[in-house]
Amino acid sequence: MKGKEHTAPWEKAFDRVLSPLDEFIHRQTTSGVLLMLCALAALIIANSQWSEAYHHLLEITFTIGVEGFQLSKSVHHWINDGLMAVFFFVIGLELKREILVGELADPKQAILPIMAAMGGMIVPVFFYLAFNPEGHTFDGWGIPMATDIAFALGALALLGSRVPKSLLTFLVALAIVDDLGAVMVIALFYTETINFTALVIGFITLFLLVALNLGGIRRPLPYVLLGVVLWIAMLKSGVHATLAGIFLAFTIPMRPKYDPARFLSQMGGLIEQIKQVYEREESIIKNHELRSRVQALGDGVQMVQAPAQLLERKMHLPSAYLVIPIFSLANAGIPIDWSSLGSIVTHPVAVGITAGLVAGKLIGIAGFAWLTVKLGLSTLPHDLNFKHIVGVALMGGIGFTMSIFIAELGFAHHPEDLLMAKTGVLIASVIAGVSGFAWLYFTAETTEATATTENTEGRDSDQ
Repeated sequence: MKGKEHTAPWEKAFDRVLSPLDEFIHRQTTSGVLLMLCALAALIIANSQWSEAYHHLLEITFTIGVEGFQLSKSVHHWINDGLMAVFFFVIGLELKREILVGELADPKQAILPIMAAMGGMIVPVFFYLAFNPEGHTFDGWGIPMATDIAFALGALALLGSRVPKSLLTFLVALAIVDDLGAVMVIALFYTETINFTALVIGFITLFLLVALNLGGIRRPLPYVLLGVVLWIAMLKSGVHATLAGIFLAFTIPMRPKYDPARFLSQMGGLIEQIKQVYEREESIIKNHELRSRVQALGDGVQMVQAPAQLLERKMHLPSAYLVIPIFSLANAGIPIDWSSLGSIVTHPVAVGITAGLVAGKLIGIAGFAWLTVKLGLSTLPHDLNFKHIVGVALMGGIGFTMSIFIAELGFAHHPEDLLMAKTGVLIASVIAGVSGFAWLYFTAETTEATATTENTEGRDSDQ
């Protein structure tokens, strides 16, 4: 009982969720809360007496390698090009799982979130281009396309039982497709001058990674070593280096070394051996036979699990609780000049991004979902209605991590516009999060109340 009393509200909300994505949702929710705190801390620091030190720290050059083969970048670039590759690696593992065995594996089940995500990517672009039809600000068109899954799930989780379980699954599937779209946009439209020699090296490395997969290699070390080579090649090629994380993730095996039947057979015999050697000596420190068999048992447990899912679980901790918070601290530090706030919020870049994330996401997600159902391509889950879809469409406008990342690429040579873009993302994310939460809070009944009503109606009809 005491443990439950000290459980955070956003964790309580998921105690009742029955979904294959349970663990994923728990982690993303906690990550979203941490992300909010880091973004707030960055804003405070950037508008305090520590502002100059903050920006100076990000511009310090850091060099790795040996003479003749070195990489020198600022701390800010190491975070955005290096650490974020880990984030993209985890995103890639999530994408692969969802496509192969998750919510996107069944075409009939996947069509609704896929169409909603497409609407949520296409319509915001038109809103942005309405305010930025030409010039270098045109390059920011990809910024309002993205939805931040951690932020959105964190806001949705706070509603607890007021939202149906299937709404959480719908949001996860939508955000996963959204991430895939953002990755494709970065790869196709936000690349620098191509270095074909480095690109060829990257393709060769990718071929070797695929060969490891097809050859039945299940240990992570060879993939990690070749992954580093792939990252360097992508960095030198002009294609954004973080995409190496996506490519590496898709080469990680999704099939375990042992099938469950073989595992059960081998582990059954091993358990009997453990019992026998334990009777001779109970202390595992003294009993070498016991220790070796326990080790073999642990190895077997690892081998019966898919390497991609093992890595996704292990890498999510550093990605969600280290990489993303650091990215937030390094990129959300926006100096706010209150005297010129009026000109900031009316700047075409800020207005375009805000309109795209708030109005564009709402119309795109809800509109495409409505069309998909009306055309008979898919149906809403039995416990969802379009009020729920509108709420999720509003929350889809929370575009923090990926939107800021694309802004860094689109306005790398235009610091003033980059500042406007980040400001627009923050304003839009707050508006989208608050409005989505309020909409669902006041329009959605609690799932327990709905279930009670249905049960009562059922009993009355029986009578």
